[in-house]
Amino acid sequence: MPGQLGRRQPAGVGDQQRGVHPCGHPRHVRSLVHDDWARSFLSDHPDTVVLHLGCGLDARVHRIDPPATVDWYDGDYPAVIELRRRFLPPRCHCTLVGADVTDLTWLDRVPRGRPVLVIAKGLVPYLTEKDVHRLLTGVVDAFPTGQIQIDTVPVWAWRTSKWDPALRKYDARFHCGFDVPAALAAWHPRLEYVDEVPMYDAPILRAKAPARIRRLYRVMNLVPGMKRSTRIVRFRFRETPAWPRP
Repeated sequence: MPGQLGRRQPAGVGDQQRGVHPCGHPRHVRSLVHDDWARSFLSDHPDTVVLHLGCGLDARVHRIDPPATVDWYDGDYPAVIELRRRFLPPRCHCTLVGADVTDLTWLDRVPRGRPVLVIAKGLVPYLTEKDVHRLLTGVVDAFPTGQIQIDTVPVWAWRTSKWDPALRKYDARFHCGFDVPAALAAWHPRLEYVDEVPMYDAPILRAKAPARIRRLYRVMNLVPGMKRSTRIVRFRFRETPAWPRP
């Protein structure tokens, strides 16, 4: 499970900080989209259980600052959770879970019968499709209603990831890819696709990034498959099926 270094995001991706790598701006966009979607859901469902999966050192719970009615669970490998204990302050109503996210026995520690918000930033591409299927359908089966936020890469990015120098540096690679992430809604009759944001062509990136960054990504997005190569995707589910069972 990839660890994501957490920090407070800048007020806008247009902040021209010295030393920011051009690839850093889309990552800010990804964090901002996940945070905004989460705040909106929590505003409508103040009794939510939040499952922040593959949390790494991301300080999202401190950025979002949910009310005390929200129970928040930060989940990652035990070694990563130990790092969180060392470097991030504890918070009331925030529980640390050291476990493999693909072993769904960790769900036994989580209260049921309430809305759930799943935030899995930078996680899904590192799981197999079988594991992603088990995770998504397991969460839908466990809760009455909720929202699931993930990001995905296309099949070509998955298949070529073993040659990606950034991934090879950390001895990592992708294990799944989806050309049409909306199709994942077909995995469960209660699951509905809501929307998605292409990380490299997000409106906020085009509107607020420095001019040189906007020019860079305009050129990059001309490459076939690049424009929608990483997508931030939102699903929801409710108690009644979104589509009838066959």
